[in-house]
Amino acid sequence: MLIKEYRIGLPMSVEEYRIAQLYMIQKKSREESQGAGSGVEIIVNEPYKDGPGGSGQYTYKIYHIGNHLPGWFRAILPKSALRVEEEAWNAYPYTKTRYRCPFIEKFLLEIETKYLNDGGEETNIFNLKDAADQQRVVDYLDIVKDPIPSNDYKREEDPKIFVSQKTGRGPLTESWREEYSKANRDPDKKHSCIMTAYKLCRVEFRYWGMQNKIERFIHDIGLRKTMLRAHRQAWCWQDEWHGLRSVISADLNSKHREH
Repeated sequence: MLIKEYRIGLPMSVEEYRIAQLYMIQKKSREESQGAGSGVEIIVNEPYKDGPGGSGQYTYKIYHIGNHLPGWFRAILPKSALRVEEEAWNAYPYTKTRYRCPFIEKFLLEIETKYLNDGGEETNIFNLKDAADQQRVVDYLDIVKDPIPSNDYKREEDPKIFVSQKTGRGPLTESWREEYSKANRDPDKKHSCIMTAYKLCRVEFRYWGMQNKIERFIHDIGLRKTMLRAHRQAWCWQDEWHGLRSVISADLNSKHREH
């Protein structure tokens, strides 16, 4: 098992990020539900108590990913390989998500997240006691400085360029995290807020001869690359989600009831 803790900062509050997150889930769900053999099936959506993070909302979903694969590849794979099962415990600002694929029995991806209004200074936010967990790799993601593949680049999603029409925030400099972290510690400058998503990611792919390579690939491409792009979007899409808290919540609740 390869364990990494990603720390992703954004110049906004934890409460603002919650709105951005709901909006992005809604938007991406619509995009992924297009085409045959695609979409998200919500099997369970119910509150829980005394679970991960205390009390929150539990969901069990099945992602049908057929339309994301070439036709010839889909033809040789069993149906169980075209679906990913997701269990999620949402007790925001704490969440836990677990992914499995029935076709790959020895695969597990688990993401435990805590959101704090800070600059990522916490040393052991998950209270890790196991020796293997404590040897985790800590990786800071920077939405401004970290490079992204050229085919993923969009000018309108570049924090170095983006300026919000609704909030007036941006563009961000390469030293934004240090600047906002310093301002966040100053009681007279609390408007310069910063939050960090601490994500403890465990990846296990227990197949001899492939384990290390596949686990690194999942971390580098499936997780780090995806999270970096998503958080760049969370910042640069703020004119779309700013002030939409009640609308988004009502729409999501309606969709859950339909399932």
